[in-house]
Amino acid sequence: MRVTSHGRLHQLAFFPRIFPVNCYLVEEEDNLTLVDTGLSYSCRFILGAAKKRNKPIKRIVITHAHSDHVASLDHLAKALPNASIYLPRRELKLLHGDRTLLPTEPQAPVKGGFITKIRTRPDYLLKEGDYVGSLRVIPLPGHTPGMIGLFDERDRTLIASDAFQTQGGVYAAGDTCWRFPFPSFATWHLPTSLDSARKAAALEPELLAVGHGRLLHRPGEAMKKAVQRLEKKASLRLEEF
Repeated sequence: MRVTSHGRLHQLAFFPRIFPVNCYLVEEEDNLTLVDTGLSYSCRFILGAAKKRNKPIKRIVITHAHSDHVASLDHLAKALPNASIYLPRRELKLLHGDRTLLPTEPQAPVKGGFITKIRTRPDYLLKEGDYVGSLRVIPLPGHTPGMIGLFDERDRTLIASDAFQTQGGVYAAGDTCWRFPFPSFATWHLPTSLDSARKAAALEPELLAVGHGRLLHRPGEAMKKAVQRLEKKASLRLEEF
């Protein structure tokens, strides 16, 4: 595991060179918020990283229900019985493998891997504008129907989950980077993803933190170019019909 720190944010990267899977510790005054839980074996490394900061993990928030973001949830919930669990409301069904779409949603197949044996139930179901500690909930659907990002207004850090990737270049979800194509392959609905990428870029973050890839400082221009590439791809898709 590689730990990269910037101010209050600590990125915990598993397999950082080959197949980076990231989760994050965000510092509050006297406690920590954990964003996503990584892979099935990540629990002890996450607990070790929190111990080094000498602060307890008080909140665990899941950005979306894909397996590489929730695989250690049960282990962590058991190890941290006093921590509250937060989940986007729309992801609750997906957390347990139910890919049924709502009538109001684009009827495209939900992609990616899910774990059907998660036992942990969230304490709080999140919606737009809610706060988890100092982090404001930003809905960023498209990769999955209910994915969220988290925006820290103290320093304008955006934890964008899989709405963007920085592995292999800066790409918005749904735009295939052949050096690391997996987030694209697991993206549910490209037009919805495009809307979310525009929303994320409009926040003008000072720091971009993603599910796959390194932290990106002053990411505005790179995010803008990624949105433009995805717009072009979406336009070409429409021309096919």
